[in-house]
Amino acid sequence: MQWDRCNSVVLAWILNSISEELFSGQVFSQLAKTVWDKLKETYDQIDGSITFNLYQSVNTVSQNGSPISDYYHKLNALWKQLDALVKLPSCTCTANAEFKKHNDLIKLMQFLMGLDDYYVNIWSNILMQDPLPNVQTAFSIVSREESHKKISKVNYVRKTPNSSFLVSKTFDNTKRFC
Repeated sequence: MQWDRCNSVVLAWILNSISEELFSGQVFSQLAKTVWDKLKETYDQIDGSITFNLYQSVNTVSQNGSPISDYYHKLNALWKQLDALVKLPSCTCTANAEFKKHNDLIKLMQFLMGLDDYYVNIWSNILMQDPLPNVQTAFSIVSREESHKKISKVNYVRKTPNSSFLVSKTFDNTKRFC
């Protein structure tokens, strides 16, 4: 009885987390393990094209005017997928620390390369730091600049005279000369 209850719960979790197309093919299944095994066999296939597409996505993603946080989170999600897909052997030697440092450098460069041209001075300053910051620190620096830019725009709009006032003032000036 307890096994049936657990099987039903797990089966419900699986069925509620898959697309409608997959759901219709599995809705009458009785065993969660059978459904899981079929889905794993069908969709857990990793080949060169999947790896290629993921690397291509990471290397071509760019800010394109979107907020820094959206760009960073999109890139971070791709990095996590790539890290999960490409399993490298782990070791306890110094090479592991050197590889992590190299991987962090690549992520920093990918992040900076995808930024909009507006941030060229910021990433130039980041690249002159020794040692280079990690990507999270670089994101924080660029994010602060984005916030500063937004505040500056708001202050500029507040200080700029109302355009309708300028038009009416100009119109009044031309009336005097007629």
